[in-house]
Amino acid sequence: MEVILLQDINKLGQKDDIVVVRNGYANNFLIPKGYAVAATASAKKMHSENMRQRAHKEEKIKADALETAAKMAGVSLVIGAKTSSTGKIFGSVNTIQIAEALSEKGFDIDRKNITLPDDQIKEVGQYKAVVKLHREVRVDVDFEIVAE
Repeated sequence: MEVILLQDINKLGQKDDIVVVRNGYANNFLIPKGYAVAATASAKKMHSENMRQRAHKEEKIKADALETAAKMAGVSLVIGAKTSSTGKIFGSVNTIQIAEALSEKGFDIDRKNITLPDDQIKEVGQYKAVVKLHREVRVDVDFEIVAE
């Protein structure tokens, strides 16, 4: 079944993408939750008209994202964490701490737009996170976990 996504859905697509999913997933989850609408002929026509009108705005948003990406390219973060004597972290470092460290540097990034190499980081060391600024603009941010 073809659906038009009304918002970004992780591992499926971005807002306004037309994707093919199984009927049950569309009818039982995506459409009732308001995440998508069925891609009927009239919905596709309306979608294409909206996309045509929105193209100019998208260019400005993408240009802003590229500008932010250029500023973030050289940023490296240092995140402190309580550790044991062997270098293991008590707890883990996640996207919330990285978003807070980025906001201290002047970048207001939502934690949902940050992807870590591992789900949880539990050791001191150097890592890279991927920050999604736009559907086509992604930036690698280096960060280091140090013992407090």
